[in-house]
Amino acid sequence: MTMGTEAEGQASPSSESPARARRSPEPPAPEPPAPAPSAPPRFVALGDSLTEGLGDPLPGGGWRGWAALLAEAVGERPGSVRLVNLAASGALAADVAERQLPVARRFAPRLASLVVGANDTLRAGFDIAKVAAALDLAHGTLSADGAVVLTACLPDPGRMLGLPAPLARPLARRMRAVNTVVHAVTARYGGVHLHIADHRWIADRGCWSVDRLHPSERGHRLLAHGFHAALAAAGRPVGPPPALTPDGPPPNRAASAWWMATRGTRWVADRCTDLLPGLLALAWQECRHGLAGSGRLLDTAAERATRTALAALGHVRHESPVQGLSDPKGAATMAG
Repeated sequence: MTMGTEAEGQASPSSESPARARRSPEPPAPEPPAPAPSAPPRFVALGDSLTEGLGDPLPGGGWRGWAALLAEAVGERPGSVRLVNLAASGALAADVAERQLPVARRFAPRLASLVVGANDTLRAGFDIAKVAAALDLAHGTLSADGAVVLTACLPDPGRMLGLPAPLARPLARRMRAVNTVVHAVTARYGGVHLHIADHRWIADRGCWSVDRLHPSERGHRLLAHGFHAALAAAGRPVGPPPALTPDGPPPNRAASAWWMATRGTRWVADRCTDLLPGLLALAWQECRHGLAGSGRLLDTAAERATRTALAALGHVRHESPVQGLSDPKGAATMAG
């Protein structure tokens, strides 16, 4: 990883690898030990492969990603903030709350990112109530520890993959539910939010890697730039914004074919054994309601489940309609 980062993808006495971290049956301790007074301020990134940096490869191997780019552009002076990247490919919201959060608290971060939920929409056992509870726990704990928490709402994977409508609509409905929860939880704790679900660059193919689910280097730079602007708007100390000009070549057909041959086939196989049977059932349900002209019932059921999930969190404010929740009050937002 480039300068300004530490403990990324490597286990150490103070930061165990997220993939090997033990699940904790109890909530994190209320008062973790503080770092030494001489320790530099830390930015701890929690999440999945998006934050791990997939799509933005380093010349020597591994990934860089938007979090590393942002870490070099925040703080009182360039390079003064150290990045601890705990994000892990395939992580669900529950993995972040149960595995990554306890490790993150050991670093007493001043800045933390919590971008997760897309993988949950791609699982057969998707449960918006569990996603909401995990995000609320993680965001609330980090905020109570004094960290400024970054969040983002994301485009739905069905759209990015170009799936046919009967397959794409259920995934879009799930992603909309997750984004609604992210907005509400961010508003509850006053986080800094980046709204990219409908950002204009989402439709730019050059901003996405060969798998169409992870940003390319340009996409990661746009994410870092957006978070930088949101932090500046919230009055947080930042330096010059991350550069938008890529260092490496854009994705091409050869890279796409290589990814599919080496990694994509396994990814598709994993999704087929987990998501596909359930998604096919959802697609059949979608077609049946479409023929009957009752597709709105599916939207209504999803919105009701999301409202119930938010209500279970206690005093989360969600006065706006679930399907089109407006930017949250009390959260600094960078809209597209």
